[in-house]
Amino acid sequence: MSSPSRTETAFEALGYAPEEADHLRIRADLMLALEKLIAERGWTQVEAARALGVTQPRVSDLVRGKIDRFSIDTLVHLLSQAGADVTFKVRRRRSAA
Repeated sequence: MSSPSRTETAFEALGYAPEEADHLRIRADLMLALEKLIAERGWTQVEAARALGVTQPRVSDLVRGKIDRFSIDTLVHLLSQAGADVTFKVRRRRSAA
């Protein structure tokens, strides 16, 4: 009996290699968390930009989902600027062998 394989992510379904898909998923999760925080606080893009220390067009890129314009480091920094604590969970994958 073979071990169950891991589930393909949406990014893998779009043709990205598993490692790049993981990177994109992390960035997407961080972007969604930051967008949610902005919405919960009722900030306009100008208010969010001021609070995060970036320009309004940068916030626009965020809310429009321009994932290619944000690194994981940048998103963690922006979440920190907004007063959020960012934590990561690392799990070992089951061996396919």
